Amino acid sequence: MQKVLIIGGIVLLIIGLFWPWMVKLPFGRLPGDIIINKPHLKVYLPITTMILISIIVSVVMWLFRK
Repeated sequence: MQKVLIIGGIVLLIIGLFWPWMVKLPFGRLPGDIIINKPHLKVYLPITTMILISIIVSVVMWLFRK
């Protein structure tokens, strides 16, 4: 469990350091992501982004198990 927490912390640190450049990536604005803008209401459902991230994480986890 300690390894998982340490690795998770390092990953979060790296993401935090590269955040200004990562914002420019098209994640979150993919076709299939639902954005509803109305006065006094903003709803954002990143369906396609969630599926893509899930596939990437699944493949990475599968590779680490091998």
